[in-house]
Amino acid sequence: MSADPYIQVAIQEFDKTIAHLNDEYSRLQVGRANASLVEHIMVDSYGSLQPLKNLANISVPEAMTLQIQPWDKGMMAPIEKAIQQSDLGLNPINNGAAILLNVPALTEERRKDLVKIVGKFAEEARISIRNARQTAHSKFKSLASDKTISEDDAKGAEKKLQDKVDASNVKVAELAKAKEEGIMTV
Repeated sequence: MSADPYIQVAIQEFDKTIAHLNDEYSRLQVGRANASLVEHIMVDSYGSLQPLKNLANISVPEAMTLQIQPWDKGMMAPIEKAIQQSDLGLNPINNGAAILLNVPALTEERRKDLVKIVGKFAEEARISIRNARQTAHSKFKSLASDKTISEDDAKGAEKKLQDKVDASNVKVAELAKAKEEGIMTV
């Protein structure tokens, strides 16, 4: 038995964390319309909750406008209600055929708030990476105490894992820095 399967599981967790971080960053409103702002809003569709992207076509006709065209016109009111109840702070405009969302330009204060949110997401990602590392370390110690692997193999596995942790943390920092620059660019 070796420690490699536990390292692979940890690496998969690191990759999931970075993918989740990318997803969270794509949802942040940065002063221009983006379909990912609303596609995950849950809408009450005939008694069950569905993500908005499953119920409507979401397009960006102008840089600051989102257009949501439901495939079923009977879903206009529930979609409108779900957008109003979301934490986006956007006011939907129903023109009978589609719902329009005007994305306001970012103020300096809102930009600073968004940078704080970016930092919070990055810290959550680092915590998730640390937790996955800790789980793998526990497995290494367990294997070493059971004499399934040698102490040297355990130390080698820990070093190999730490290299992957460092690479993942660098990636998180790069993503956060790029998102902060994107937010602060007027």
